[in-house]
Amino acid sequence: MSHEKILEVGNLKKYFPMKSGVLQKIVGYVKAVDDVSFEINKGETFSLVGESGCGKSTLGRTVLRLIDKTSGSVKFKGIDIHSISKSEMRKLRLKMQIIFQDPFSSLNPRKTVSDLIGESLIAHKFVNNKNDYYNRVEEVMKICGLAKYHMKRYPHEFSGGQRQRIGIARSLILNPEFIVADEPVSALDVSIQAQIINLLQEFQEKYGFSYLFISHDLSVVKHISHKVGVLYLGSLVEVSEKLELYDNPLHPYTQALISCVPLPNPERKIERIILKGDIPSASNPPSGCKFHTRCLYAKEVCKSEVPILREVGSNHKVACHLY
Repeated sequence: MSHEKILEVGNLKKYFPMKSGVLQKIVGYVKAVDDVSFEINKGETFSLVGESGCGKSTLGRTVLRLIDKTSGSVKFKGIDIHSISKSEMRKLRLKMQIIFQDPFSSLNPRKTVSDLIGESLIAHKFVNNKNDYYNRVEEVMKICGLAKYHMKRYPHEFSGGQRQRIGIARSLILNPEFIVADEPVSALDVSIQAQIINLLQEFQEKYGFSYLFISHDLSVVKHISHKVGVLYLGSLVEVSEKLELYDNPLHPYTQALISCVPLPNPERKIERIILKGDIPSASNPPSGCKFHTRCLYAKEVCKSEVPILREVGSNHKVACHLY
């Protein structure tokens, strides 16, 4: 793994306006991503974890400029992707890809597998003739565990695991350097999850890919990650190396998440931390620390002051007034 930075995200914000009335006036904003900063090195997997609705997928899409930012910066290999022209961004798309959560809804049911995997080759003028096109599609399909006879079949003829392999093949076809994997195994059963995760790791070792891996399954994250960021209501509350985070979680929210991970040893008991209340609305988040309404250790300062993400150990950052 290299120390060369492939992605740098700085103070990134993405707010969605809320409109009301006949004139559709803006009455507020949903703060889906709120002042997020992190870095990913070449050949590294940075995982984002958190409850559903905390802004993980929005962050992943904003990082790829599939949706526009509100403020902040996203630099891919030193280039701020939100400040370049669409034609320049089109060239960068060759190096940045995404694997979607639902392998069925992300595949066009009217197209064959060879068309689905290879359409970007034509869009980006990556090949010169039909022979090159089919050779490249066949090569990537083979790498992803798909057979040549699958080329003329349609998405509905495949199982969930096979459809996700098609989605992965589609993201690999242009030889990318950075891939956003947006909950790529959440719709699959456990045995197929293991196959897909091992496939992604194998590609990383072989081709040096960097991943932004989005998930709410901490067992999967522990298996694939180098670094982990914990997201709550659009803000990072803790960032650390994988083993440090699992062995020494500092933020009360991280502690609660890790306490809910099932243990493979039935003899070993762990006390589960049950959070009170529901996740607050991103359109009207609590003042001060966003987590104070559910925190077991909340103090008066938590209600008024926003905690800063600060370093408390070697490569371990936490946003909490307890530290």
